[in-house]
Amino acid sequence: MRRLPSSPRQPEWRRGRRPAIVRRTVAAVALVAGVIGVALGSGGPALAAPGQDDAPPPEVGTVEVIEVSGLLDPILADFIERSIAAAEQTDAVALVLQLNSPGSVVDDDRLDRLAQAMEAADVPVTVWIGPSGAKATGGAAEIALLGQDVGMAPGTKIGDIGTPQLPEGEYGAAHDDAVAQLLDQTYDDERAVDESVVDRLAPTVGLFINDIDGFETEEVQNEAGETVREPVTGTRFAQLSFPSQLMHTAASPAVSYLLLVLGLGLVLFEFFTAGVGVAAVVAVLCLLPAGYGLGVLPIRGWALALIVVSMFAFAVDIQTGVPRFWTGVGFVSFFVGTLWLFDGVDLSWITLLVAFVGVPVAVLAGMPAMVRTRFSTPTIGREWMIGEMGRAVGDVAPEGTVLIREALWRARVNRATPVAAGDSVRVIGLEGPVLEVEPEEGGARDYRDR
Repeated sequence: MRRLPSSPRQPEWRRGRRPAIVRRTVAAVALVAGVIGVALGSGGPALAAPGQDDAPPPEVGTVEVIEVSGLLDPILADFIERSIAAAEQTDAVALVLQLNSPGSVVDDDRLDRLAQAMEAADVPVTVWIGPSGAKATGGAAEIALLGQDVGMAPGTKIGDIGTPQLPEGEYGAAHDDAVAQLLDQTYDDERAVDESVVDRLAPTVGLFINDIDGFETEEVQNEAGETVREPVTGTRFAQLSFPSQLMHTAASPAVSYLLLVLGLGLVLFEFFTAGVGVAAVVAVLCLLPAGYGLGVLPIRGWALALIVVSMFAFAVDIQTGVPRFWTGVGFVSFFVGTLWLFDGVDLSWITLLVAFVGVPVAVLAGMPAMVRTRFSTPTIGREWMIGEMGRAVGDVAPEGTVLIREALWRARVNRATPVAAGDSVRVIGLEGPVLEVEPEEGGARDYRDR
């Protein structure tokens, strides 16, 4: 074992070590970014429509088709309302919602305002559930049933509304009857048509548009001399702009959760890395959209708190490099918080697998390896620790944990001189991330010092 010579203490910046306050500050900024994201998400429409984004208004004599995909959140609700207003201003033949949504995450009042906008529109608002494999469930199904003309592609489903969000009696008896049929069951396309829940089947959105009232076609001859029908009325497709799509994606459960875990993990990494704050910057970029998504989605606050607490628990044992009690507390908190984070929205098994495998690997292998690498690098240097006084957290006989300047370290006693828990110790040497210590009084003397 090489014993490092003691040397006069040098200023922190001269020793090549970034001050701990800097690391903690940038990590704290990352956490604040997540809180700001939650506040923005909870605020609703203020960030739901970043920039009056969507394409220019449709031309006269066109059918406007907009893509409504994913959970019905404030961004999509605003997008639909703006599309209705644009279609009204240009006298569009109809507005078609190409719908594929597993439900709504807006509150009852916001969904009611959207439903009122559809009902009061001067342009017919129609709904096509497609393509194949699409579905409209929960609050999205209630919105779909408000369409003046509702079609479904083969292989699609509608239903599983659960507790209705729209008030009963405000949207007609037919709507109330259809909602009552779909409260706790899901219809496929054929059954929905047979029981008059929707109006018709339409394999593609083009065929659905062809049968909309007011959509004009004409008969022409093709090159083979056959008579075919071609549209006279134009069709225009629109979707969320790129900034809106990013925020809409962030409001999906899997993305917001994974960004949250990644951001918190980078904050944890920042506490131990000797870098220049890159991890904290990336953490901010992860936690801001994650916070927005969690502000939009229905979550349980106590479960989110457990996930945050788990990271602090991991930090305690990562410092020592030995998984102990706090590592177990961290895993229990993390797993429970993850499974109960979302209220009424499920995470896919793929998302859970990524988290439940990735986090243990990072905590048990990745982080300790990084800490060992950091403190075994000659350019970092810890010579200042030689001669520092501390306290044994537990018995050090011959190995254990000590507290030096409010930080936990793995330690080994000098020449097997035992140290009891709570006794004062002195650092006399370094070996990688492990400190060599001796009791403040009564330590064994090296024969070379006699």
